[in-house]
Amino acid sequence: MSPGSTAEDLTWRLSGFGDEIDQDPHIQLAVLEALGAHHIEVRSAWGVNIVDLDAEQLAALKGTIDEAGFGVSAIASPIGKVDVTLPVEHEVGRLAQAINAAHVLGSRYVRIFSFYRGEGITPEAIRDDVLTRMRALADLAEREDVVLLHENEKEIYGDVPDRVLDIVESVGSPALRLAWDNANFVQCGVRPFTDAWPLLHEHVEYLQVKDALAADGTVVPAGGGDGQLLETVTALRDAGYRGFASLEPHLAQGFSLGGFSGPRAFGTAARALDRLLTTTGVSAA
Repeated sequence: MSPGSTAEDLTWRLSGFGDEIDQDPHIQLAVLEALGAHHIEVRSAWGVNIVDLDAEQLAALKGTIDEAGFGVSAIASPIGKVDVTLPVEHEVGRLAQAINAAHVLGSRYVRIFSFYRGEGITPEAIRDDVLTRMRALADLAEREDVVLLHENEKEIYGDVPDRVLDIVESVGSPALRLAWDNANFVQCGVRPFTDAWPLLHEHVEYLQVKDALAADGTVVPAGGGDGQLLETVTALRDAGYRGFASLEPHLAQGFSLGGFSGPRAFGTAARALDRLLTTTGVSAA
C-alpha cells in the first residue's frame, strides 16, 4: 500500500454476470446481493439476450435493478461474435441496440469482440476487415458517449496479446478499451501476466474474473488455475486500479454466447475471488 492510501482506496466494485446465476433478474440480484455486490453485468434477462430485449422488457429490467438498489457495471453484448464477412452495418446496428440498453440501464461500458473467421482463414487475412469494423463500432461509441470493452475471447481476431494490441492501437479511440479475461488467455496458450500484461496493461479498464487450467482449458475458480490471477490482481492494485471485478465463472458450462454456473457455483467463485483479493489487501463490494 502506498503512503497515504486508505482501506477505501483498495476497494474494487464487485459485479457479476447475472445470467450465470439464473434467467430471472430477481434471483440474479438476490444472489449477487448476498455475495456483497452492488452491481450487475447484464448479458441476458428472462433468457433473452440484451440486444434483443424490447423497450418494455428494458423498462421492466431497469425497474427491477433500481428496486434492488443496484447499478449496472457493463452491458455484456455479443457484438463482434459473428463472422467478419457480414456487412459492417450488421454489427453497427446491433451495437446501437446495446448502447440503447446501456443508456436505459445507466452503464457507460459495453463489452464487444473482434469477429470470427472461416475455417482455414488466417487472422492476417481478415485484419483489414476487422479494423474497419472495429473503427465503425468505436465511431458510434464516441458519438453516444460510451466505452467499448474488447474482450480477449478465444478464436476471434483479438484472442492473443499482439492482435489485441493491434486493435486498440490501430483504432486509436478513447471509446475502445480492454476487458481483461485471464481464463480466455490461458485457453489460447497464453500466460496472461507473463505474456499479455506487459503489452496491454495501459489499455485495461475492466476485470472479468475467471481462471482456467492450461492442460485442457477447464474453467476453475479464481486462483485455482494457470491464469496468474494473483500476479494480475497485484499489478492492478499497484497500478491504482479502482474499477470493477466482474465474476464470469463458467463453472457449470460454457458456450459460444456465454456460460452458466448456478447460484451455488457462483458463490464458490465469489469466495475464491474474495480469498485472492484478501491476499493482496484488496476488497470488493
